[in-house]
Amino acid sequence: MSKSPITSPLPEADKKTTGAILQATLIDLIDLSLVAKQAHWNVVGKNFRSAHLQLDELVSTARTYVDEVAERANAIGVSPNGKARTVVESSGIPDYPDGWLSDEQTVKAIVSTLEALIKRLRARIDETDKADLVTQDLLIDIAKDLEQAHWMWQAQLA
Repeated sequence: MSKSPITSPLPEADKKTTGAILQATLIDLIDLSLVAKQAHWNVVGKNFRSAHLQLDELVSTARTYVDEVAERANAIGVSPNGKARTVVESSGIPDYPDGWLSDEQTVKAIVSTLEALIKRLRARIDETDKADLVTQDLLIDIAKDLEQAHWMWQAQLA
């Protein structure tokens, strides 16, 4: 089906801009959930348990927002694409190392991952300022939660 069965409340140009932003955010959040789960399975060390549990919290946050972002895209008449191939080809999340990582290495990698995603989100917040304030509000909520997580991960390195 090429024509959207959902009408958009946005003018076409704003729909296109906002749809691209939502799609990019969707991909990054799917990848974040996968990276955090990979880290969850492979963290070792004296702080294993707390890092293991904190990674599950990050996965849960990412998965919650994946659904919200995809549903927002649908609400403006844009079909979201969260297929594995799309994630591989489009994610802006840094590559996560293979194998077991110490709890400290894991924390550093997650801090770096969150830093990159937050930077991308903040740019998208600026881009949606004129195109769609509802989407901007969603992106602000995501950034708020990820910035809080970023702080909590960084605190472990202090």
